[in-house]
Amino acid sequence: MAYLKRITLNWERIENRNEYPFNVPAVANLDSLDLDHNVVFFVGENGTGKSTLLEAMAYQCGFSIGGGGRNNDLGLSDASALLASIIRLSWMPKVTSGFFLRAETFFDFAKYLDEMGNYDAYGGKSLNEQSHGEAFLSLFLNRFWGKSLYILDEPEAALSPQRQFALLSIIHDLEQSNNAQFIIATHSPILMAYPGAVIYQCDEDGFELVNYEETDHYRLTKAFLNNPDKFFKELFRGE
Repeated sequence: MAYLKRITLNWERIENRNEYPFNVPAVANLDSLDLDHNVVFFVGENGTGKSTLLEAMAYQCGFSIGGGGRNNDLGLSDASALLASIIRLSWMPKVTSGFFLRAETFFDFAKYLDEMGNYDAYGGKSLNEQSHGEAFLSLFLNRFWGKSLYILDEPEAALSPQRQFALLSIIHDLEQSNNAQFIIATHSPILMAYPGAVIYQCDEDGFELVNYEETDHYRLTKAFLNNPDKFFKELFRGE
């Protein structure tokens, strides 16, 4: 079930739109975005703004900027919080449970859990005593449940292709029971292939609704797999 229906950016609240993070390319051209779907993907090149927007949304939802649930405060800060100050969220109904996974600060989250000494909701074992991929999967298997909003920033960062399929299975089980909504920033053509998902491609012009086979990730990956020798000849030309 889609709980978070829409986000709107109230640009009139700031005086200078030329400062970071307000001047991030895709964000600077965004007024509102429809999120009324169970699974939504943000895709695009590094630096275009998809993670910046996702982090700001998560912060506005009440999650720690470093990741975790609503009751986890890692003591981290980020400029994304400034962007959150102009974001308005439209809910129906509003949910307070969920999780924000931020791949780049996952180590800080795992360390935070070690300091708290409570692993009951995470499989009963320190996430830092597992491989990076095992820790991610343990989080997904044990912490994700119920009527919740899950905001994931590059969850594939620690996952092999096989474990990316495992994550897709977890997403399917949760959203098909009509209990969970997922908003995910990713570079993975495996994840963004999820059936029925909505995909926004993020670039300097903003966020554009696209089909899976229209994404740069799909087209480039498919072209490479179909003819890797051609790519290598271009890459290594002149050697």
